[in-house]
Amino acid sequence: MTTTATDPAPANSPAPGRVPPRAFVPALEGMRALAAFGVVLTHVAFQTGATGAPVLDRLWGRFDMAVAVFFGLSGFLLWRPHAVAARGSGSAPPAGRYLLHRAARILPAYWVVVCAVLILLPSAAHSAGRRVWLANLALLQVFVPLTLTDGLTQMWSLSVEVAFYLLLPILACALMWMSGPRARVATVAAFGVISLGWNFLPVPTPEAIHSDNWLPGYLPWFAAGMLLAELVCDDVPRWRRIAGNRWAMWSLAAVAFALSATDLAGPAGLTRGAPWQYVMKMGLGAVIGFGLLAPLVLGDRRHRWLESRVAATLGRWSYGIFIWHLAVLSMVFPVFGIIPFTGHFVYVLLLTVAFTVPLAAASYALVEEPVRHWVRRRFG
Repeated sequence: MTTTATDPAPANSPAPGRVPPRAFVPALEGMRALAAFGVVLTHVAFQTGATGAPVLDRLWGRFDMAVAVFFGLSGFLLWRPHAVAARGSGSAPPAGRYLLHRAARILPAYWVVVCAVLILLPSAAHSAGRRVWLANLALLQVFVPLTLTDGLTQMWSLSVEVAFYLLLPILACALMWMSGPRARVATVAAFGVISLGWNFLPVPTPEAIHSDNWLPGYLPWFAAGMLLAELVCDDVPRWRRIAGNRWAMWSLAAVAFALSATDLAGPAGLTRGAPWQYVMKMGLGAVIGFGLLAPLVLGDRRHRWLESRVAATLGRWSYGIFIWHLAVLSMVFPVFGIIPFTGHFVYVLLLTVAFTVPLAAASYALVEEPVRHWVRRRFG
């Protein structure tokens, strides 16, 4: 959700128009912004009752697949240094430095939101006991029953993301002996496919906790990005010709999205699906993430809107948009006299975006960037 890539391109860059393996990819910032607004859209649709309307209801609900794009982005950008290092073209950051920078990027702005919500948002503050505070501050909501509270329920995915941050150095160590590109591609792909079986395992959990909200269940979405990182390091014309074709890949992603809005990926709303439906949802999400991202890093063509100044700015603010939007949405209803689940989808969406974006900009300018720059100056 918050990963950026700023590594310089190597001197022996690929052909013009082609993204070097370690280059910054501007279009990914624009895609990150779209994913953030996709999350906003699906939450507004649910809380205004638009997910219960005919025809478009399932589509609005399935914009939660934007999380698959976030996870795919993290998988790609965080795994890419290891894929490059495995080919002898650079080195991956030490685990300690990597984890410090991840913590600096995620935690300060997140803690600000948690404190603001649990103190100032009435519906959350009234039920915020010690367990809720500790679980949310430590990003353990998916493991501690009844701690996903109003204004912060979207943070389950941030908990999963942080778990992936912790797992990644272990995965890198497990594959460090494997330098053959084909073997690495096959291994990462197999890792994603095998992870689809998580929901079939009889994992014991406390009441009100579901193991399909834990990292293993979402590894296919991260693996899609990791696979892309492996492919971008190999100059294989066939892969670039297929996966770099934006119309083919985006069409594939659109078909996967449409299928995810059917019962193949589970019933509508918050009703839990059968294990096979969960497998379908994870598989389709992996296809969506890979399909949307692949042309941006494997294709030769520019993506003007995704690379525009507006898209880049919104991409930088996307983390703030993600962490603040539900708190804003929770306040839009009482402040503007709107009863939840009674319509006004477009109106509430516009209000939520209008108030969330400035908060996200402030979060970026006053918390996220200052902390990140301080950590870089202090620790390198």
